[in-house]
Amino acid sequence: MKSERLRKGLGVLLSILALLINYSPQVQAVRCLPDTIVLRAGQSHELDLGLSMEVQVSDGSLSVLSSTDESLQHAKNVRLQAEEEGTSTINLKWMGLPMKSLSVEVAPERILIPGGHSIGVALETNGVLVVGTSEISGAQGGSPAYAAGLRPGDLIQTVDNIPVESTSQLTSMINSSSGKQVEIRFLRKNQLQLANVTPVLDRLDGTYRLGIWVRDSTAGVGTLSFYDPQNQRYAALGHAITDVDTGTNLTVRQGRVLFSEVLDIIKGKKGQPGELRGSFLRDPKVFGNIIDNTDYGVTGETTESIANALYPNGLPVGSQANVHTGAATILTTLDGEGIKEYDIEITRVNHQTEPGQKSMTLLVTDPELLEKTGGIVQGMSGSPIIQDGHIIGAVTHVYVNDPTQGYGLFIEWMLGQTDA
Repeated sequence: MKSERLRKGLGVLLSILALLINYSPQVQAVRCLPDTIVLRAGQSHELDLGLSMEVQVSDGSLSVLSSTDESLQHAKNVRLQAEEEGTSTINLKWMGLPMKSLSVEVAPERILIPGGHSIGVALETNGVLVVGTSEISGAQGGSPAYAAGLRPGDLIQTVDNIPVESTSQLTSMINSSSGKQVEIRFLRKNQLQLANVTPVLDRLDGTYRLGIWVRDSTAGVGTLSFYDPQNQRYAALGHAITDVDTGTNLTVRQGRVLFSEVLDIIKGKKGQPGELRGSFLRDPKVFGNIIDNTDYGVTGETTESIANALYPNGLPVGSQANVHTGAATILTTLDGEGIKEYDIEITRVNHQTEPGQKSMTLLVTDPELLEKTGGIVQGMSGSPIIQDGHIIGAVTHVYVNDPTQGYGLFIEWMLGQTDA
């Protein structure tokens, strides 16, 4: 009886011990390692395991070295060295128990021309965007379009099966209806929907209207992130062009990107984001089109090669596995002197398994940049981020309450758009 109680007690203690070990910070840190690590050929990556583990490597595109044991039987820290293009698997064991399996993908080295150029963006939407609704003078019942189900943010595609490309065309089509019901097809959150609307006569000007405010184009300034000489594509801004009233990502029917001139700087303050004010109309110089407008910036094809005097031979792409906290720089244009490089510090890295805008947190440390702008301001979005001789990402947003800080995204999320 006593031995049975002893065995039960020992079993309970072992179960508690196993539970404590399983949920220990060291074990959880190992299990939280990414399932996939992407490196470029020739790059290395330090992997801190925290525990003395057995490391097994399969396939031959990767060499793994331990700082404590070349046999990798009792390694706490290992260095992954990407040798050639391919995929390797790393299996981690602790006390003979499988803990984690990592896939390491080695991609070929890639050279990009970093941006930093001030650019202008002119975009025409694919359809007409509803930005608001209104009552019609002399009519009852408010907005006919609203009553039929149309809402701000909807993108009108057709009227009676005729494609709509501009606000002037939509106005003409509705007035030509002479008050007869029209069938409107529109997109809402990428879902095609239908509304039957009866236009109402506006007594102020004698035209038939739907009772909506619409927009078909936008323009603004930002910063070029990179130019890829391999496919003559570019990426810029680091975030989508959105409608100022609805926050909707604008679709692209056609668009142009032009080199811009910075005319003025509105310095950022707490609670008041600053701004670079520029012009690209006085001496317009188009260098490319706009193919796509995504959460990670605008992309398109260039009509000419784009140079960067600071890095004429370009820079290799840095994978997120190599991005770390510490010193880095950004390239941006603040005046007629062109692109300059400014010091920043990466204060936090959020390693991501899927695209996201807030890949890293940035702190501006450069005295000249702080003096001129107060930190990160509107118009600097898209400025490339450089660390350890690699282009690793682009600036996306500023902290509204602290212009010295902002966010950046990994370069691979932007490359995913230009390569699509």
